[in-house]
This record gives sequence, C-alpha cells and structure tokens, in this order.
Amino acid sequence: MFQALPPEPAPMVAPGTIERSVATEGEVRVAAALTDAQVEVDSSFRGASIVLYGAVFNPTDVPADVVVVVRGPDAPVRLVKKTRNMGVWLNSRPVLFEGAPGFYMTASTRPLSDVADFGQLRRLGVGVDHLRIDAPEESRTVTRYGVRDVVVSRLGENYLDWRRAVIRLKEAAALYNTDPDGVQFVDKGLFRAEVELPTVAPTGKYYAEVWLFQEGAPVSVSNLTLTVEKVGLERDIYEFAHRRPWSYGVLCVLLAALTGYAASRVFRSR
Repeated sequence: MFQALPPEPAPMVAPGTIERSVATEGEVRVAAALTDAQVEVDSSFRGASIVLYGAVFNPTDVPADVVVVVRGPDAPVRLVKKTRNMGVWLNSRPVLFEGAPGFYMTASTRPLSDVADFGQLRRLGVGVDHLRIDAPEESRTVTRYGVRDVVVSRLGENYLDWRRAVIRLKEAAALYNTDPDGVQFVDKGLFRAEVELPTVAPTGKYYAEVWLFQEGAPVSVSNLTLTVEKVGLERDIYEFAHRRPWSYGVLCVLLAALTGYAASRVFRSR
C-alpha cells in the first residue's frame, strides 16, 4: 500500500518561448484558444470547467488527429510504502519523485496508441505513461558489462511499482485524466475539448499543447497558457505564510493560545 506524504513547496520551471501556433510541415496547422485563461480560487472554489476550442487547417486529403495536453506546475511527490512486519504495519523509507506535474490531462480524437506509436509519444511526452517522473535521490552509477556510468535505481525491480503509485494516487485525486474521446469535432475543422479542474487543483501556471497528427507524426502544435491563482483573503494568508513563515507560525501559536484561553474562561464561567 502506497501513501503520499505532503511535499515541500517547489518552484515551477516554465518552458521556453511559447508560440501561439507553430506549423512543422506545409500549410497544415492547428490553432486553439481557451474560453478562460485565468481561474480564481477562493473559499467557495469547487473546481472549474474550461473549454478549449480551435480549428484545423488541412488542405490535404490526409485525415488528422487532435491531441490536447494540459500540464500544471510540477511538484515533488514523497511516497512511503506500508508493509506488514510481524503483524505490525510499518512505513518504508520515503521516496521522493520529481518531475510529476500537479495536474495532467490528455484528450484526443481517439486512443493515443491509435494516433501515434510508442516512440513518438515518448519523445513528445504525451500521455501519463510517458511523463518524465524520476527519483533522482535513488539513482546511482555503476559499471555494467564494461560500460561505466550506467545509471540504475536503488529501487531495483520495484521502481515501476513506485512510479505507477504516483500516477495512481494522482488519478484517484482527479488530478490526472486521460480521455480518448475528449476532443470532439463540432463542424468541419472545428473542435472542442473540456478541461476539468478539480477542487484540489494546484495554483500556478498551466501549459496546454494542442498537437495535430497526420499518419502518426506531429505536423503542427498550438501552445496556450492558463493561470490558476488564489484571490481574496486566502491569497493574502497564503502569501504571508510563504513570505514570512516564522511570523506566520508565531501568530498561529498565539491565536491557538488565545482561543484556548477564551474557551477555558467561557466554560469556567458556566
């Protein structure tokens, strides 16, 4: 049984220059946009549904597939595995995985395995099975068959089980989602897909890639950004807690002490 531990906050590394639409072959291209480019999170936030829409410009007779990938800010995931030892459940040593996005979804016109082959999807990092999730603290270099500096994991044969646990826990929290029929063509060349953000969606910058495939190869991509941010009192408290953690901690202790003292006075008066 795997269990996630609260991760340390980590800064998000943004990708390079983002272009609205890039054609990689001929005049075939895709253009896309979001109905909302900013989502505000307050105490009443119960998730959000955003529509991604676009158009495919395809002057050829070759059919095309559209794949939408939305990735949230990266955050480390710390896992422990519960094991039973002499009738007692114990936690294993924590394992820290890096490179796991806080939110990840794919939507496509048909299953990804029908759109492109394994190698193509791996190269583009499209699909949860192709996310670059790793546990660098568990890696070491060895010499194998005369080859030096071969990187192996201390987790050994259990590495894939740990990695699958990361994905499984994210899917259970509705933070990872794969929809093989999530892209719908509403008219000739016009399509739409829905981006469902759960209540626990992390704040920060989200990056959306809209890929256009023909005959298993990417021919165009459109890049979009989405911002999820806290507003109101929640944002003020969040920023204060992260900018002045010591002051925030002292205030929390004082508030708890005052609350306890006030409660004791009330009960004592009764």
